[in-house]
Amino acid sequence: MISVIPRIKAACKFAAAFVVTIASALGAEAADRVSVGVVNASSDIALFIADAKGYFKDADLEVQFHTFDSAAKMIAPLGAGQLDVGAGAASSGLYNAVERGINLRVVADKARNAPGYGFQSFMVRKALVDSGDIKSLADLKGRKVAIVAAASSDASVLNQAMISAGLRFSDVEKVYLGFSKHMTAFQNGAIDASITTEPTVSALIKAGVATRLTGNDAFYPNAQTAVILYGGEFATKRSDVAKRFMKGYIRAVRDYNNALKDGHLAGNGADELIEIFIRYGNIKDKALLKTMTTHGANPDGWVNVISMKNDWLFFKDNGQIKGTVAVDDVLDRSFVDAALKELGPYKKSGL
Repeated sequence: MISVIPRIKAACKFAAAFVVTIASALGAEAADRVSVGVVNASSDIALFIADAKGYFKDADLEVQFHTFDSAAKMIAPLGAGQLDVGAGAASSGLYNAVERGINLRVVADKARNAPGYGFQSFMVRKALVDSGDIKSLADLKGRKVAIVAAASSDASVLNQAMISAGLRFSDVEKVYLGFSKHMTAFQNGAIDASITTEPTVSALIKAGVATRLTGNDAFYPNAQTAVILYGGEFATKRSDVAKRFMKGYIRAVRDYNNALKDGHLAGNGADELIEIFIRYGNIKDKALLKTMTTHGANPDGWVNVISMKNDWLFFKDNGQIKGTVAVDDVLDRSFVDAALKELGPYKKSGL
């Protein structure tokens, strides 16, 4: 008589495997998809950490990254509901977009020039420093200074720099150049100084064409340079998903803060985070990522409202904000608060 026990066992194993497969498939379908805009800048690192370390997965989220040439190009798809999460500078363009009816929310900190973490710097042509012509910000009077754009947050930073040196915004000649063009401009003498961000700062120093006069954190500490944005539809129609995303993001920002030391990614867990950024981002030089001055990010998530309001006043006074939309009209702290309710306040580990 042929035993049927082996057949029964085989059938049971098949059924168990089938149940696991179906459960896995259902689990995958249950994950909520979130589209996230990035520019592959160093300030995107927390988004990459959250994905690589499974924090988004823990929140039942499937995140899809979409690369943009600039944060400004995220505004329209965020407003149209084609993009859920993005980032941008707290510039006049943000307020003007909301004035035009584009539904956006500023929901969290992304990057700031925290004390000791001035990843944006005032750079000066090396020949002018070597000759002694420029020793301080006050010596920039009448000089050509590069900033990204007239309506950028850099313009407000430049204004703060001039105030700190006893000068006026009009005392320098503004030249509008993207960071990628600063190298050539310094080399051919087209500019005398610039407000530049990492990793371009390190590249300029390595090339010997410019010297770091001061970090922006010295004269404008905690200036809010980049924020996390939610599209209006994501914030309202998928608020539970948006809260879960924020929890994963803040967990990653805390890992990032744990890895900070003396202005660099040199603390607890830094090597792992650098490898993550190399895998996701467009900076592949490990030595550069270890030595460049990195940005600050609030481990409890919220933006520097005072900095944003100061910048808003500058934009308004210079006629760059056309409507009545103010800072408080674009802020939505509810997602950070929901995340902190679960996570509690930040306590640095590895000390």
